[in-house]
Amino acid sequence: MGSFSIWHWLIVLVVILLLFGRGKIPELMGDVAKGIKSFKKGMSEDDAAQTDKTIDGKTVEHKSDEVR
Repeated sequence: MGSFSIWHWLIVLVVILLLFGRGKIPELMGDVAKGIKSFKKGMSEDDAAQTDKTIDGKTVEHKSDEVR
């Protein structure tokens, strides 16, 4: 009852093909791939913008005189 047999999946596949047609599914997958690529590009641009915001590329170190 909890799992589907191969016949269930074949019926679902036929219904999807009838609804979307053979040419529409590759278009959808291409659009999904373009969306993923643009998301990754945006994330890498965001990371590059954050690294450009450093203060003159210098690291400030704080040394404490306290010994614990």
